[in-house]
Amino acid sequence: MRKNLPPYVAIKSGRVYFRKVWTDGGKRRERFVRLPDDIDSPEFATEYWAVRSGTSERVKPKQRDTWRELVTAYRSSAKYRKLAASTRKEYDRIMERIFEKNADKSVKTMTRAALLQVHAKYAETPRKADWYIQVVRMLLNFAIRKLGWKIENAASGIDLYGKQREFEPWPAWMVKKLDTAPERVRSAAELILGTGQRPQAAILMRRDQFQGEWMTVTDEKSDEAYEVFCPAQLRAYIESLPVSGAYVIGKNLTQPSGYDTVEKAFRQWRKSLGDRAAPYSLHGLRKLAIVRLAEAGCSDAQIQAITNQSPEMVAYYRRRASRKILSRAGHSLTERTGGEQ
Repeated sequence: MRKNLPPYVAIKSGRVYFRKVWTDGGKRRERFVRLPDDIDSPEFATEYWAVRSGTSERVKPKQRDTWRELVTAYRSSAKYRKLAASTRKEYDRIMERIFEKNADKSVKTMTRAALLQVHAKYAETPRKADWYIQVVRMLLNFAIRKLGWKIENAASGIDLYGKQREFEPWPAWMVKKLDTAPERVRSAAELILGTGQRPQAAILMRRDQFQGEWMTVTDEKSDEAYEVFCPAQLRAYIESLPVSGAYVIGKNLTQPSGYDTVEKAFRQWRKSLGDRAAPYSLHGLRKLAIVRLAEAGCSDAQIQAITNQSPEMVAYYRRRASRKILSRAGHSLTERTGGEQ
């Protein structure tokens, strides 16, 4: 038998093992994990340290309370079977989305911050955003009440958008007040207005996305990146900011400020403007970008190329702009003619 074996290594019947010892419920437990027989080989060293450090898949504890277990249990329940076909279809769509990235993760890894981020990401489709939160909340309640899992419901207490009108474009007076906003709020507003992106995508923009007259923007829903012209006002604003890291709105040298941080600062600033500012959100700036482009005479195709908005959304806000343009033109004509018939 070889002497001076590495710590925790044992040889049984001529085979090499890693001996794991632990205490469970006051009882001593042990497990032998097979290792390559050639102790001097690179393969042995690699596997030995993987087992010892706990990174080897063979010794990682089996994840418990996973989304896979939860969704499977819920789909087997009488409650699920009693759902209307349309409701079940909507639930299934969202549960499949959860499955894509989280099937074998513990439900405990789902944080409130992550849920708020998803909710904000789909704010332009409030019903879709609310469905996601409601289904996650329902699943976690099912886990707590029916399965007896010792977890917290991260979706509990998250305010839903509910039934509402489309986001209102900001009025001119509120845009002018941006000079009084905290820098991160002003920067977010300039990025949203200048790029036409959703607030979260704009807030996460890196400095290297701006290259002279061009910038690379991202559509969060499709995860599509594309290059568009960068307006002079936005270029000038970006150039005026001190470089403090990789991101335009940075948390530190290498990380961006999150949407929640910026949105919280925005709400505090909005409150300082009084009640008349209450109806407006960061998402309304993206709508204002469409209105401005329409008022400037851009075609629907040009507006879509800049903002990547749907044709329906562009048409909706173009009508808002068209009414303003036509009413202004009408009054101007009346003033020129003196109201003569």
